Order: sequence, then structure tokens, then C-alpha cells
Amino acid sequence: MKNYFDNYYDWWKNIDKFIFSLIIILFLLGLFFSLVSTSLIASDKLDTNSYYFFIKHFIFIIIGIVILIMFSFLKEELLIKTSIILFVISFITLVLVPFFGTEIKGSKRWIDFGFLPRFQPIEIIKPFFIITISTLLCLNKNNLYFKYFQSSFILLPILLLLISQPDLGQTLLIAMVWLTLIFISGINIYLFFIFFVFVSSTASYLIFFVSKFEYIKFRFLSFINSSGASNYQAEKASDAIISGGFFGKGIGEGTLNSKVPEAHTDYIVSVVSEEFGAIIVIIIILLYLIFAYKIIQKINLIHKEKFKLILIGSVSLILLQTFVHIGVNIRLLPTTGMTLPYLSYGGSSIISTAIISGIILNLTKRKVI
Repeated sequence: MKNYFDNYYDWWKNIDKFIFSLIIILFLLGLFFSLVSTSLIASDKLDTNSYYFFIKHFIFIIIGIVILIMFSFLKEELLIKTSIILFVISFITLVLVPFFGTEIKGSKRWIDFGFLPRFQPIEIIKPFFIITISTLLCLNKNNLYFKYFQSSFILLPILLLLISQPDLGQTLLIAMVWLTLIFISGINIYLFFIFFVFVSSTASYLIFFVSKFEYIKFRFLSFINSSGASNYQAEKASDAIISGGFFGKGIGEGTLNSKVPEAHTDYIVSVVSEEFGAIIVIIIILLYLIFAYKIIQKINLIHKEKFKLILIGSVSLILLQTFVHIGVNIRLLPTTGMTLPYLSYGGSSIISTAIISGIILNLTKRKVI
């Protein structure tokens, strides 16, 4: 018992308490917005418990915090080894999705083993993907370009599996995180630019000339043609932000949840803006930026290249996902179905964010700098 408390004391003494506090604040904000935004949905769909979604969200956050602490407790090298093993396991579950996955609204992204709650494998893969690619890139700096080639063989199967689901948002997110890691690892800028142009050209050809990717072309053209009927969700989300104004319409006064399915996941920023105003959304964005800034400060003090890459990849993932989510809500980007880290409802998203947060807390502990 004494050893346990000593370990806990060492953990608490060494973690960055400011970063930890920001993580808890963001999770609690998500829980609060879940309470005020999903009680109406539950009362419409269920007769017995109007707090059904809130209770589920609360349970997942508790589980998430436990997972966060577990990952932040591990020794650094054990964290790396465990993450690579979990990457392989979660990749296998992603491979199983086309065969045993659960289809919802035309997309087969979830898997249900019966004894576990339904989950989205790509959400679990993301944090372990960052660690696996970062570890690979740091194995041998003398053969860095060969490592880029090797890492692409890890990336491509994931992208192909995501495209087949289809899941455009996660496909772009994983690809952008990989490109970030490649860029930061020290690739020649001209080679990186040539590679980026090649990837962009290939993607454009596939989208516009290959029938398999017709749905991406349809979404893109629908986004360009703002008057199209397929833009209903984006229009309602944009209208909600406008109607909320600077200070919002008040708790429970929003109507977006009753008009748009899954608004509490894909359009949580619009829900918050409608009821609480743009000022709260601005504060939330500032919290994300402060969170990223504090982690980047820590990166400058870390000597191991592998840990630097992992932290940069983790911050990039959170910021890119936040940018895409907000961009969709304000109609800057086409609809992607991207959740907002920490705030959106959804078990897989919360667990994924908790794992990333645990990794960040682990590698920013005082003893590794």
C-alpha cells in the first residue's frame, strides 16, 4: 500500500499540472454541454430517462480519465512497446470492419463484438499510429528516406480501409498527421513539396475520375453548390451559429438538436454557439491554443527525438481535428463527420482523446526533460 501511494505521489509530483488541468476542464465542458444539449434528444427518443446520453457520456469520461492516468503512469519505453502492440491489435479490428462491421447511415465504420460496446477502430488506432510512425522514423537516421518508404506501407492500408467505409474525414486526418511527422522528421523541403503535389494530384484523379470515390466528388460539389439540398445539415448548423449571436439564446433554447441528427457529435460547436454564444466558442478555441502552446513549450525541453515527434504528432492530431470540426460547422469545409476532441459526445472519440492525453502527460513529465 505504501509503495502504491509513493508511486502516485511521484506521478502527481512529475506531471505537468497545468496541462492536466486543461484536459480536465475540456472534458468537463464536454460533459456540461452534453447535459444541456442531449437531454432533449433523449426525452424525444426514450420514455424513461431524459439523461440517457448524458449518463453514457459521463461513464465514458470516467473510463477515459482512468485510461489517461494509466497511460501517463507507464515508463516511457514501456509506453512505446505497449502502444505498438495495441496498434497492431487495433489495426486488426479495422481490417475486420468490412466483414463484421455495423453499418449506420450508409457507412460501415463501427464494430461490435457483443461483449464490448460498439466502437470505431480508427479512433483507437490514431494515438498508437503516431507512436508507431514516430518510433519507426527514429530507428535509424542514416536511412531516413527508406523509413519514409516503410512508414507509407503502414499508412496506405489504413487509408484504403477508411476509404472503403467510407470515412473521408478520418482519411484526411490520418494522412495529414503522417505528413506532419514526415515534415518534422527532417525531410528535404523540395522533396516534401514534390511528394505533396504527387499525393494531391493522385487524390484529385481518384476523386474525379474513379467511380469508387464518387461520394467524395459528390460531397465536394455539394459544398461548392451551397444551394443544394444535400447541404441541409451544414445550413442548419450555420443558421444556429448566426441565430445564437455573440451571447447565445440561453440554455435549452437551441433548436439545432431537433433539426439535425447527431448534432451533439458532428456539430457540437454549432449547438454551443446557438445556446451560449460565439464568445464561449472563442474561449474554447483559446483553451485549445493554450493547451497546444504549453505542450510545444515542453517539446523544446525534451532531448529524445522520438518523444518530440510523438508530442508534435499528438498536438497536430488534436489541432487538425479541431480545425476540421470548426471548419465544417462554419461552412469553411465540406461535411466530414469529425468529432471535436474532449467536447463531442461519443465513446470511441472520448477514449481516443483520453489515450492521446495520457501519452502527452507521460512524455511531458518533469523527469523526462
